[in-house]
Amino acid sequence: MQQSGTECEFCSSDSWVILSPIEQSIKRKIEAVGTPLKDWDIQINYGIKTGYNDAFIIDTAKRDEILANCQSEDERKRTAELIRPILRGRDIKRYGYNWAGLYLIATFPSRHYDIEQYPAVKKYLLSFGIERLEQTGKVHNVNGEKIKARKKTNNKWFETQDSISYWEDFSKPKIVYMEIQTDNPKEGYPFPCFSFDERNSVALNTAYIMCSDTVDVRYILGILNSSVGRMIARLYVTQLQERQFRMLAQYLVKFPIVKGPVDVQNEIIKCVQENLVQKNKEQEDRINNMVYQLYGFDKMEADYIKNIL
Repeated sequence: MQQSGTECEFCSSDSWVILSPIEQSIKRKIEAVGTPLKDWDIQINYGIKTGYNDAFIIDTAKRDEILANCQSEDERKRTAELIRPILRGRDIKRYGYNWAGLYLIATFPSRHYDIEQYPAVKKYLLSFGIERLEQTGKVHNVNGEKIKARKKTNNKWFETQDSISYWEDFSKPKIVYMEIQTDNPKEGYPFPCFSFDERNSVALNTAYIMCSDTVDVRYILGILNSSVGRMIARLYVTQLQERQFRMLAQYLVKFPIVKGPVDVQNEIIKCVQENLVQKNKEQEDRINNMVYQLYGFDKMEADYIKNIL
């Protein structure tokens, strides 16, 4: 213990962490030049809670069936717009994602949909029984079987469980990331793992989205997926197990992200975009080196960050 001991100052009311001298130096530099994400024009929101995924999340075949049951072209068009591609936490990879061909019936309460305008969707949902879909929290007896409704809310039986006032954010270019992540690159779990979506996908509540009206979030994505981003995540996110971390929004808003010169930001965005098309180690190394410089790390600190497991 004496050989591994280190002196740390706990001089504020902030949550504290025991760090080695080089880690303390890295943390000081990160906080000296970084701006917490809460002070960027960034919105972070969690994914959709349906209250009953079996009904509201459908595969491609079921989507095609519902659309085929529409009685007019207008109804078909409305219904196609209502059914959105959905990403689960497990689908999200570093930079990209593996979409499972699943869709969400996106009847968000904040949209105030009239279910009578979507008869094919109404018929499909009612096949599960209105007792199961209503949001009352009641237990019904249907043909001798106990059926528990969704939890009590003010929402209608055909609507998702949450209001989702930020529904427009799902249509913006956005960062998507899973809530619980594993830090074990050798076993195929790179950490941290942030993806990018510009195909209007919706995220399930096992994931979060991050978007902005003024900031190109691909710059943020490059830093978050860099070696420095890995260090930042380990410093600011709650650790569940030896290599598991819970990436709640309340932690991410504290991430100190450096606002580099415009030309450097543009270069990082360019590298990120190339990585989104096809992951390339050369581009990732370029991003890492630019981020080391932005935070002012010397060679010893950069090597430490690069090699930390």
